[in-house]
Amino acid sequence: MRLPKYVCDYSLTNRCPVRKSAELRKAEIVATVLDLADGIGPDRVTTGAVASQIGVTQAALFRHFPTKDALWQAVAEHVAEGLALAWDGALNLGDGPLVRLRALIAAQFAQIAATPALPMLLFSRELNVTNAELRATFHGRLTTFHGLLATEIRTAQEAGVLRGDMPANDAAVLLTSLVQGVAIRWALGARDFDLRAEGLRLFDVQCRLLAAEGK
Repeated sequence: MRLPKYVCDYSLTNRCPVRKSAELRKAEIVATVLDLADGIGPDRVTTGAVASQIGVTQAALFRHFPTKDALWQAVAEHVAEGLALAWDGALNLGDGPLVRLRALIAAQFAQIAATPALPMLLFSRELNVTNAELRATFHGRLTTFHGLLATEIRTAQEAGVLRGDMPANDAAVLLTSLVQGVAIRWALGARDFDLRAEGLRLFDVQCRLLAAEGK
């Protein structure tokens, strides 16, 4: 990938600021939206606030994202890509289904800790009701995560590690609910505990409840 050709560098010439490529500017805008969503809540994020935070005009912002919906969709796709990469990495960490299951949960908590606005984005009524594409993107990611959990749970049941009298999909719902509950408690509270450590502690408790007899 070729680096963008800058017109000038403020730090070297002291005459004009660096001109960022469109790709870099879009990434900066998305990151700013996530920061603002974490600070003031996603429903209060405006294009004016984003432009002001970056130091550009709203007209400049709209050159990269023609509508507010398009901006939020870019944010959703960025978050979804990060989640997918984290899950892929988790599934490559070990051979046993419980190892992979725990790694998936750990990866999810790590992504939430890295993107604190994520729980609020998922449950923002304004965003999810008015932006169908955003809702579809987030719903698709949650469905994928549920499916990955269910697959590993089913494998663990077949291996006799987890009890087999509970449908794998139901057990996956319990684990996704655990993630959501801990994440919301962390996001809406003082964030005074280690999200990943607390989430994995409760995951281990849940696994003991789901363990097959004698395991």
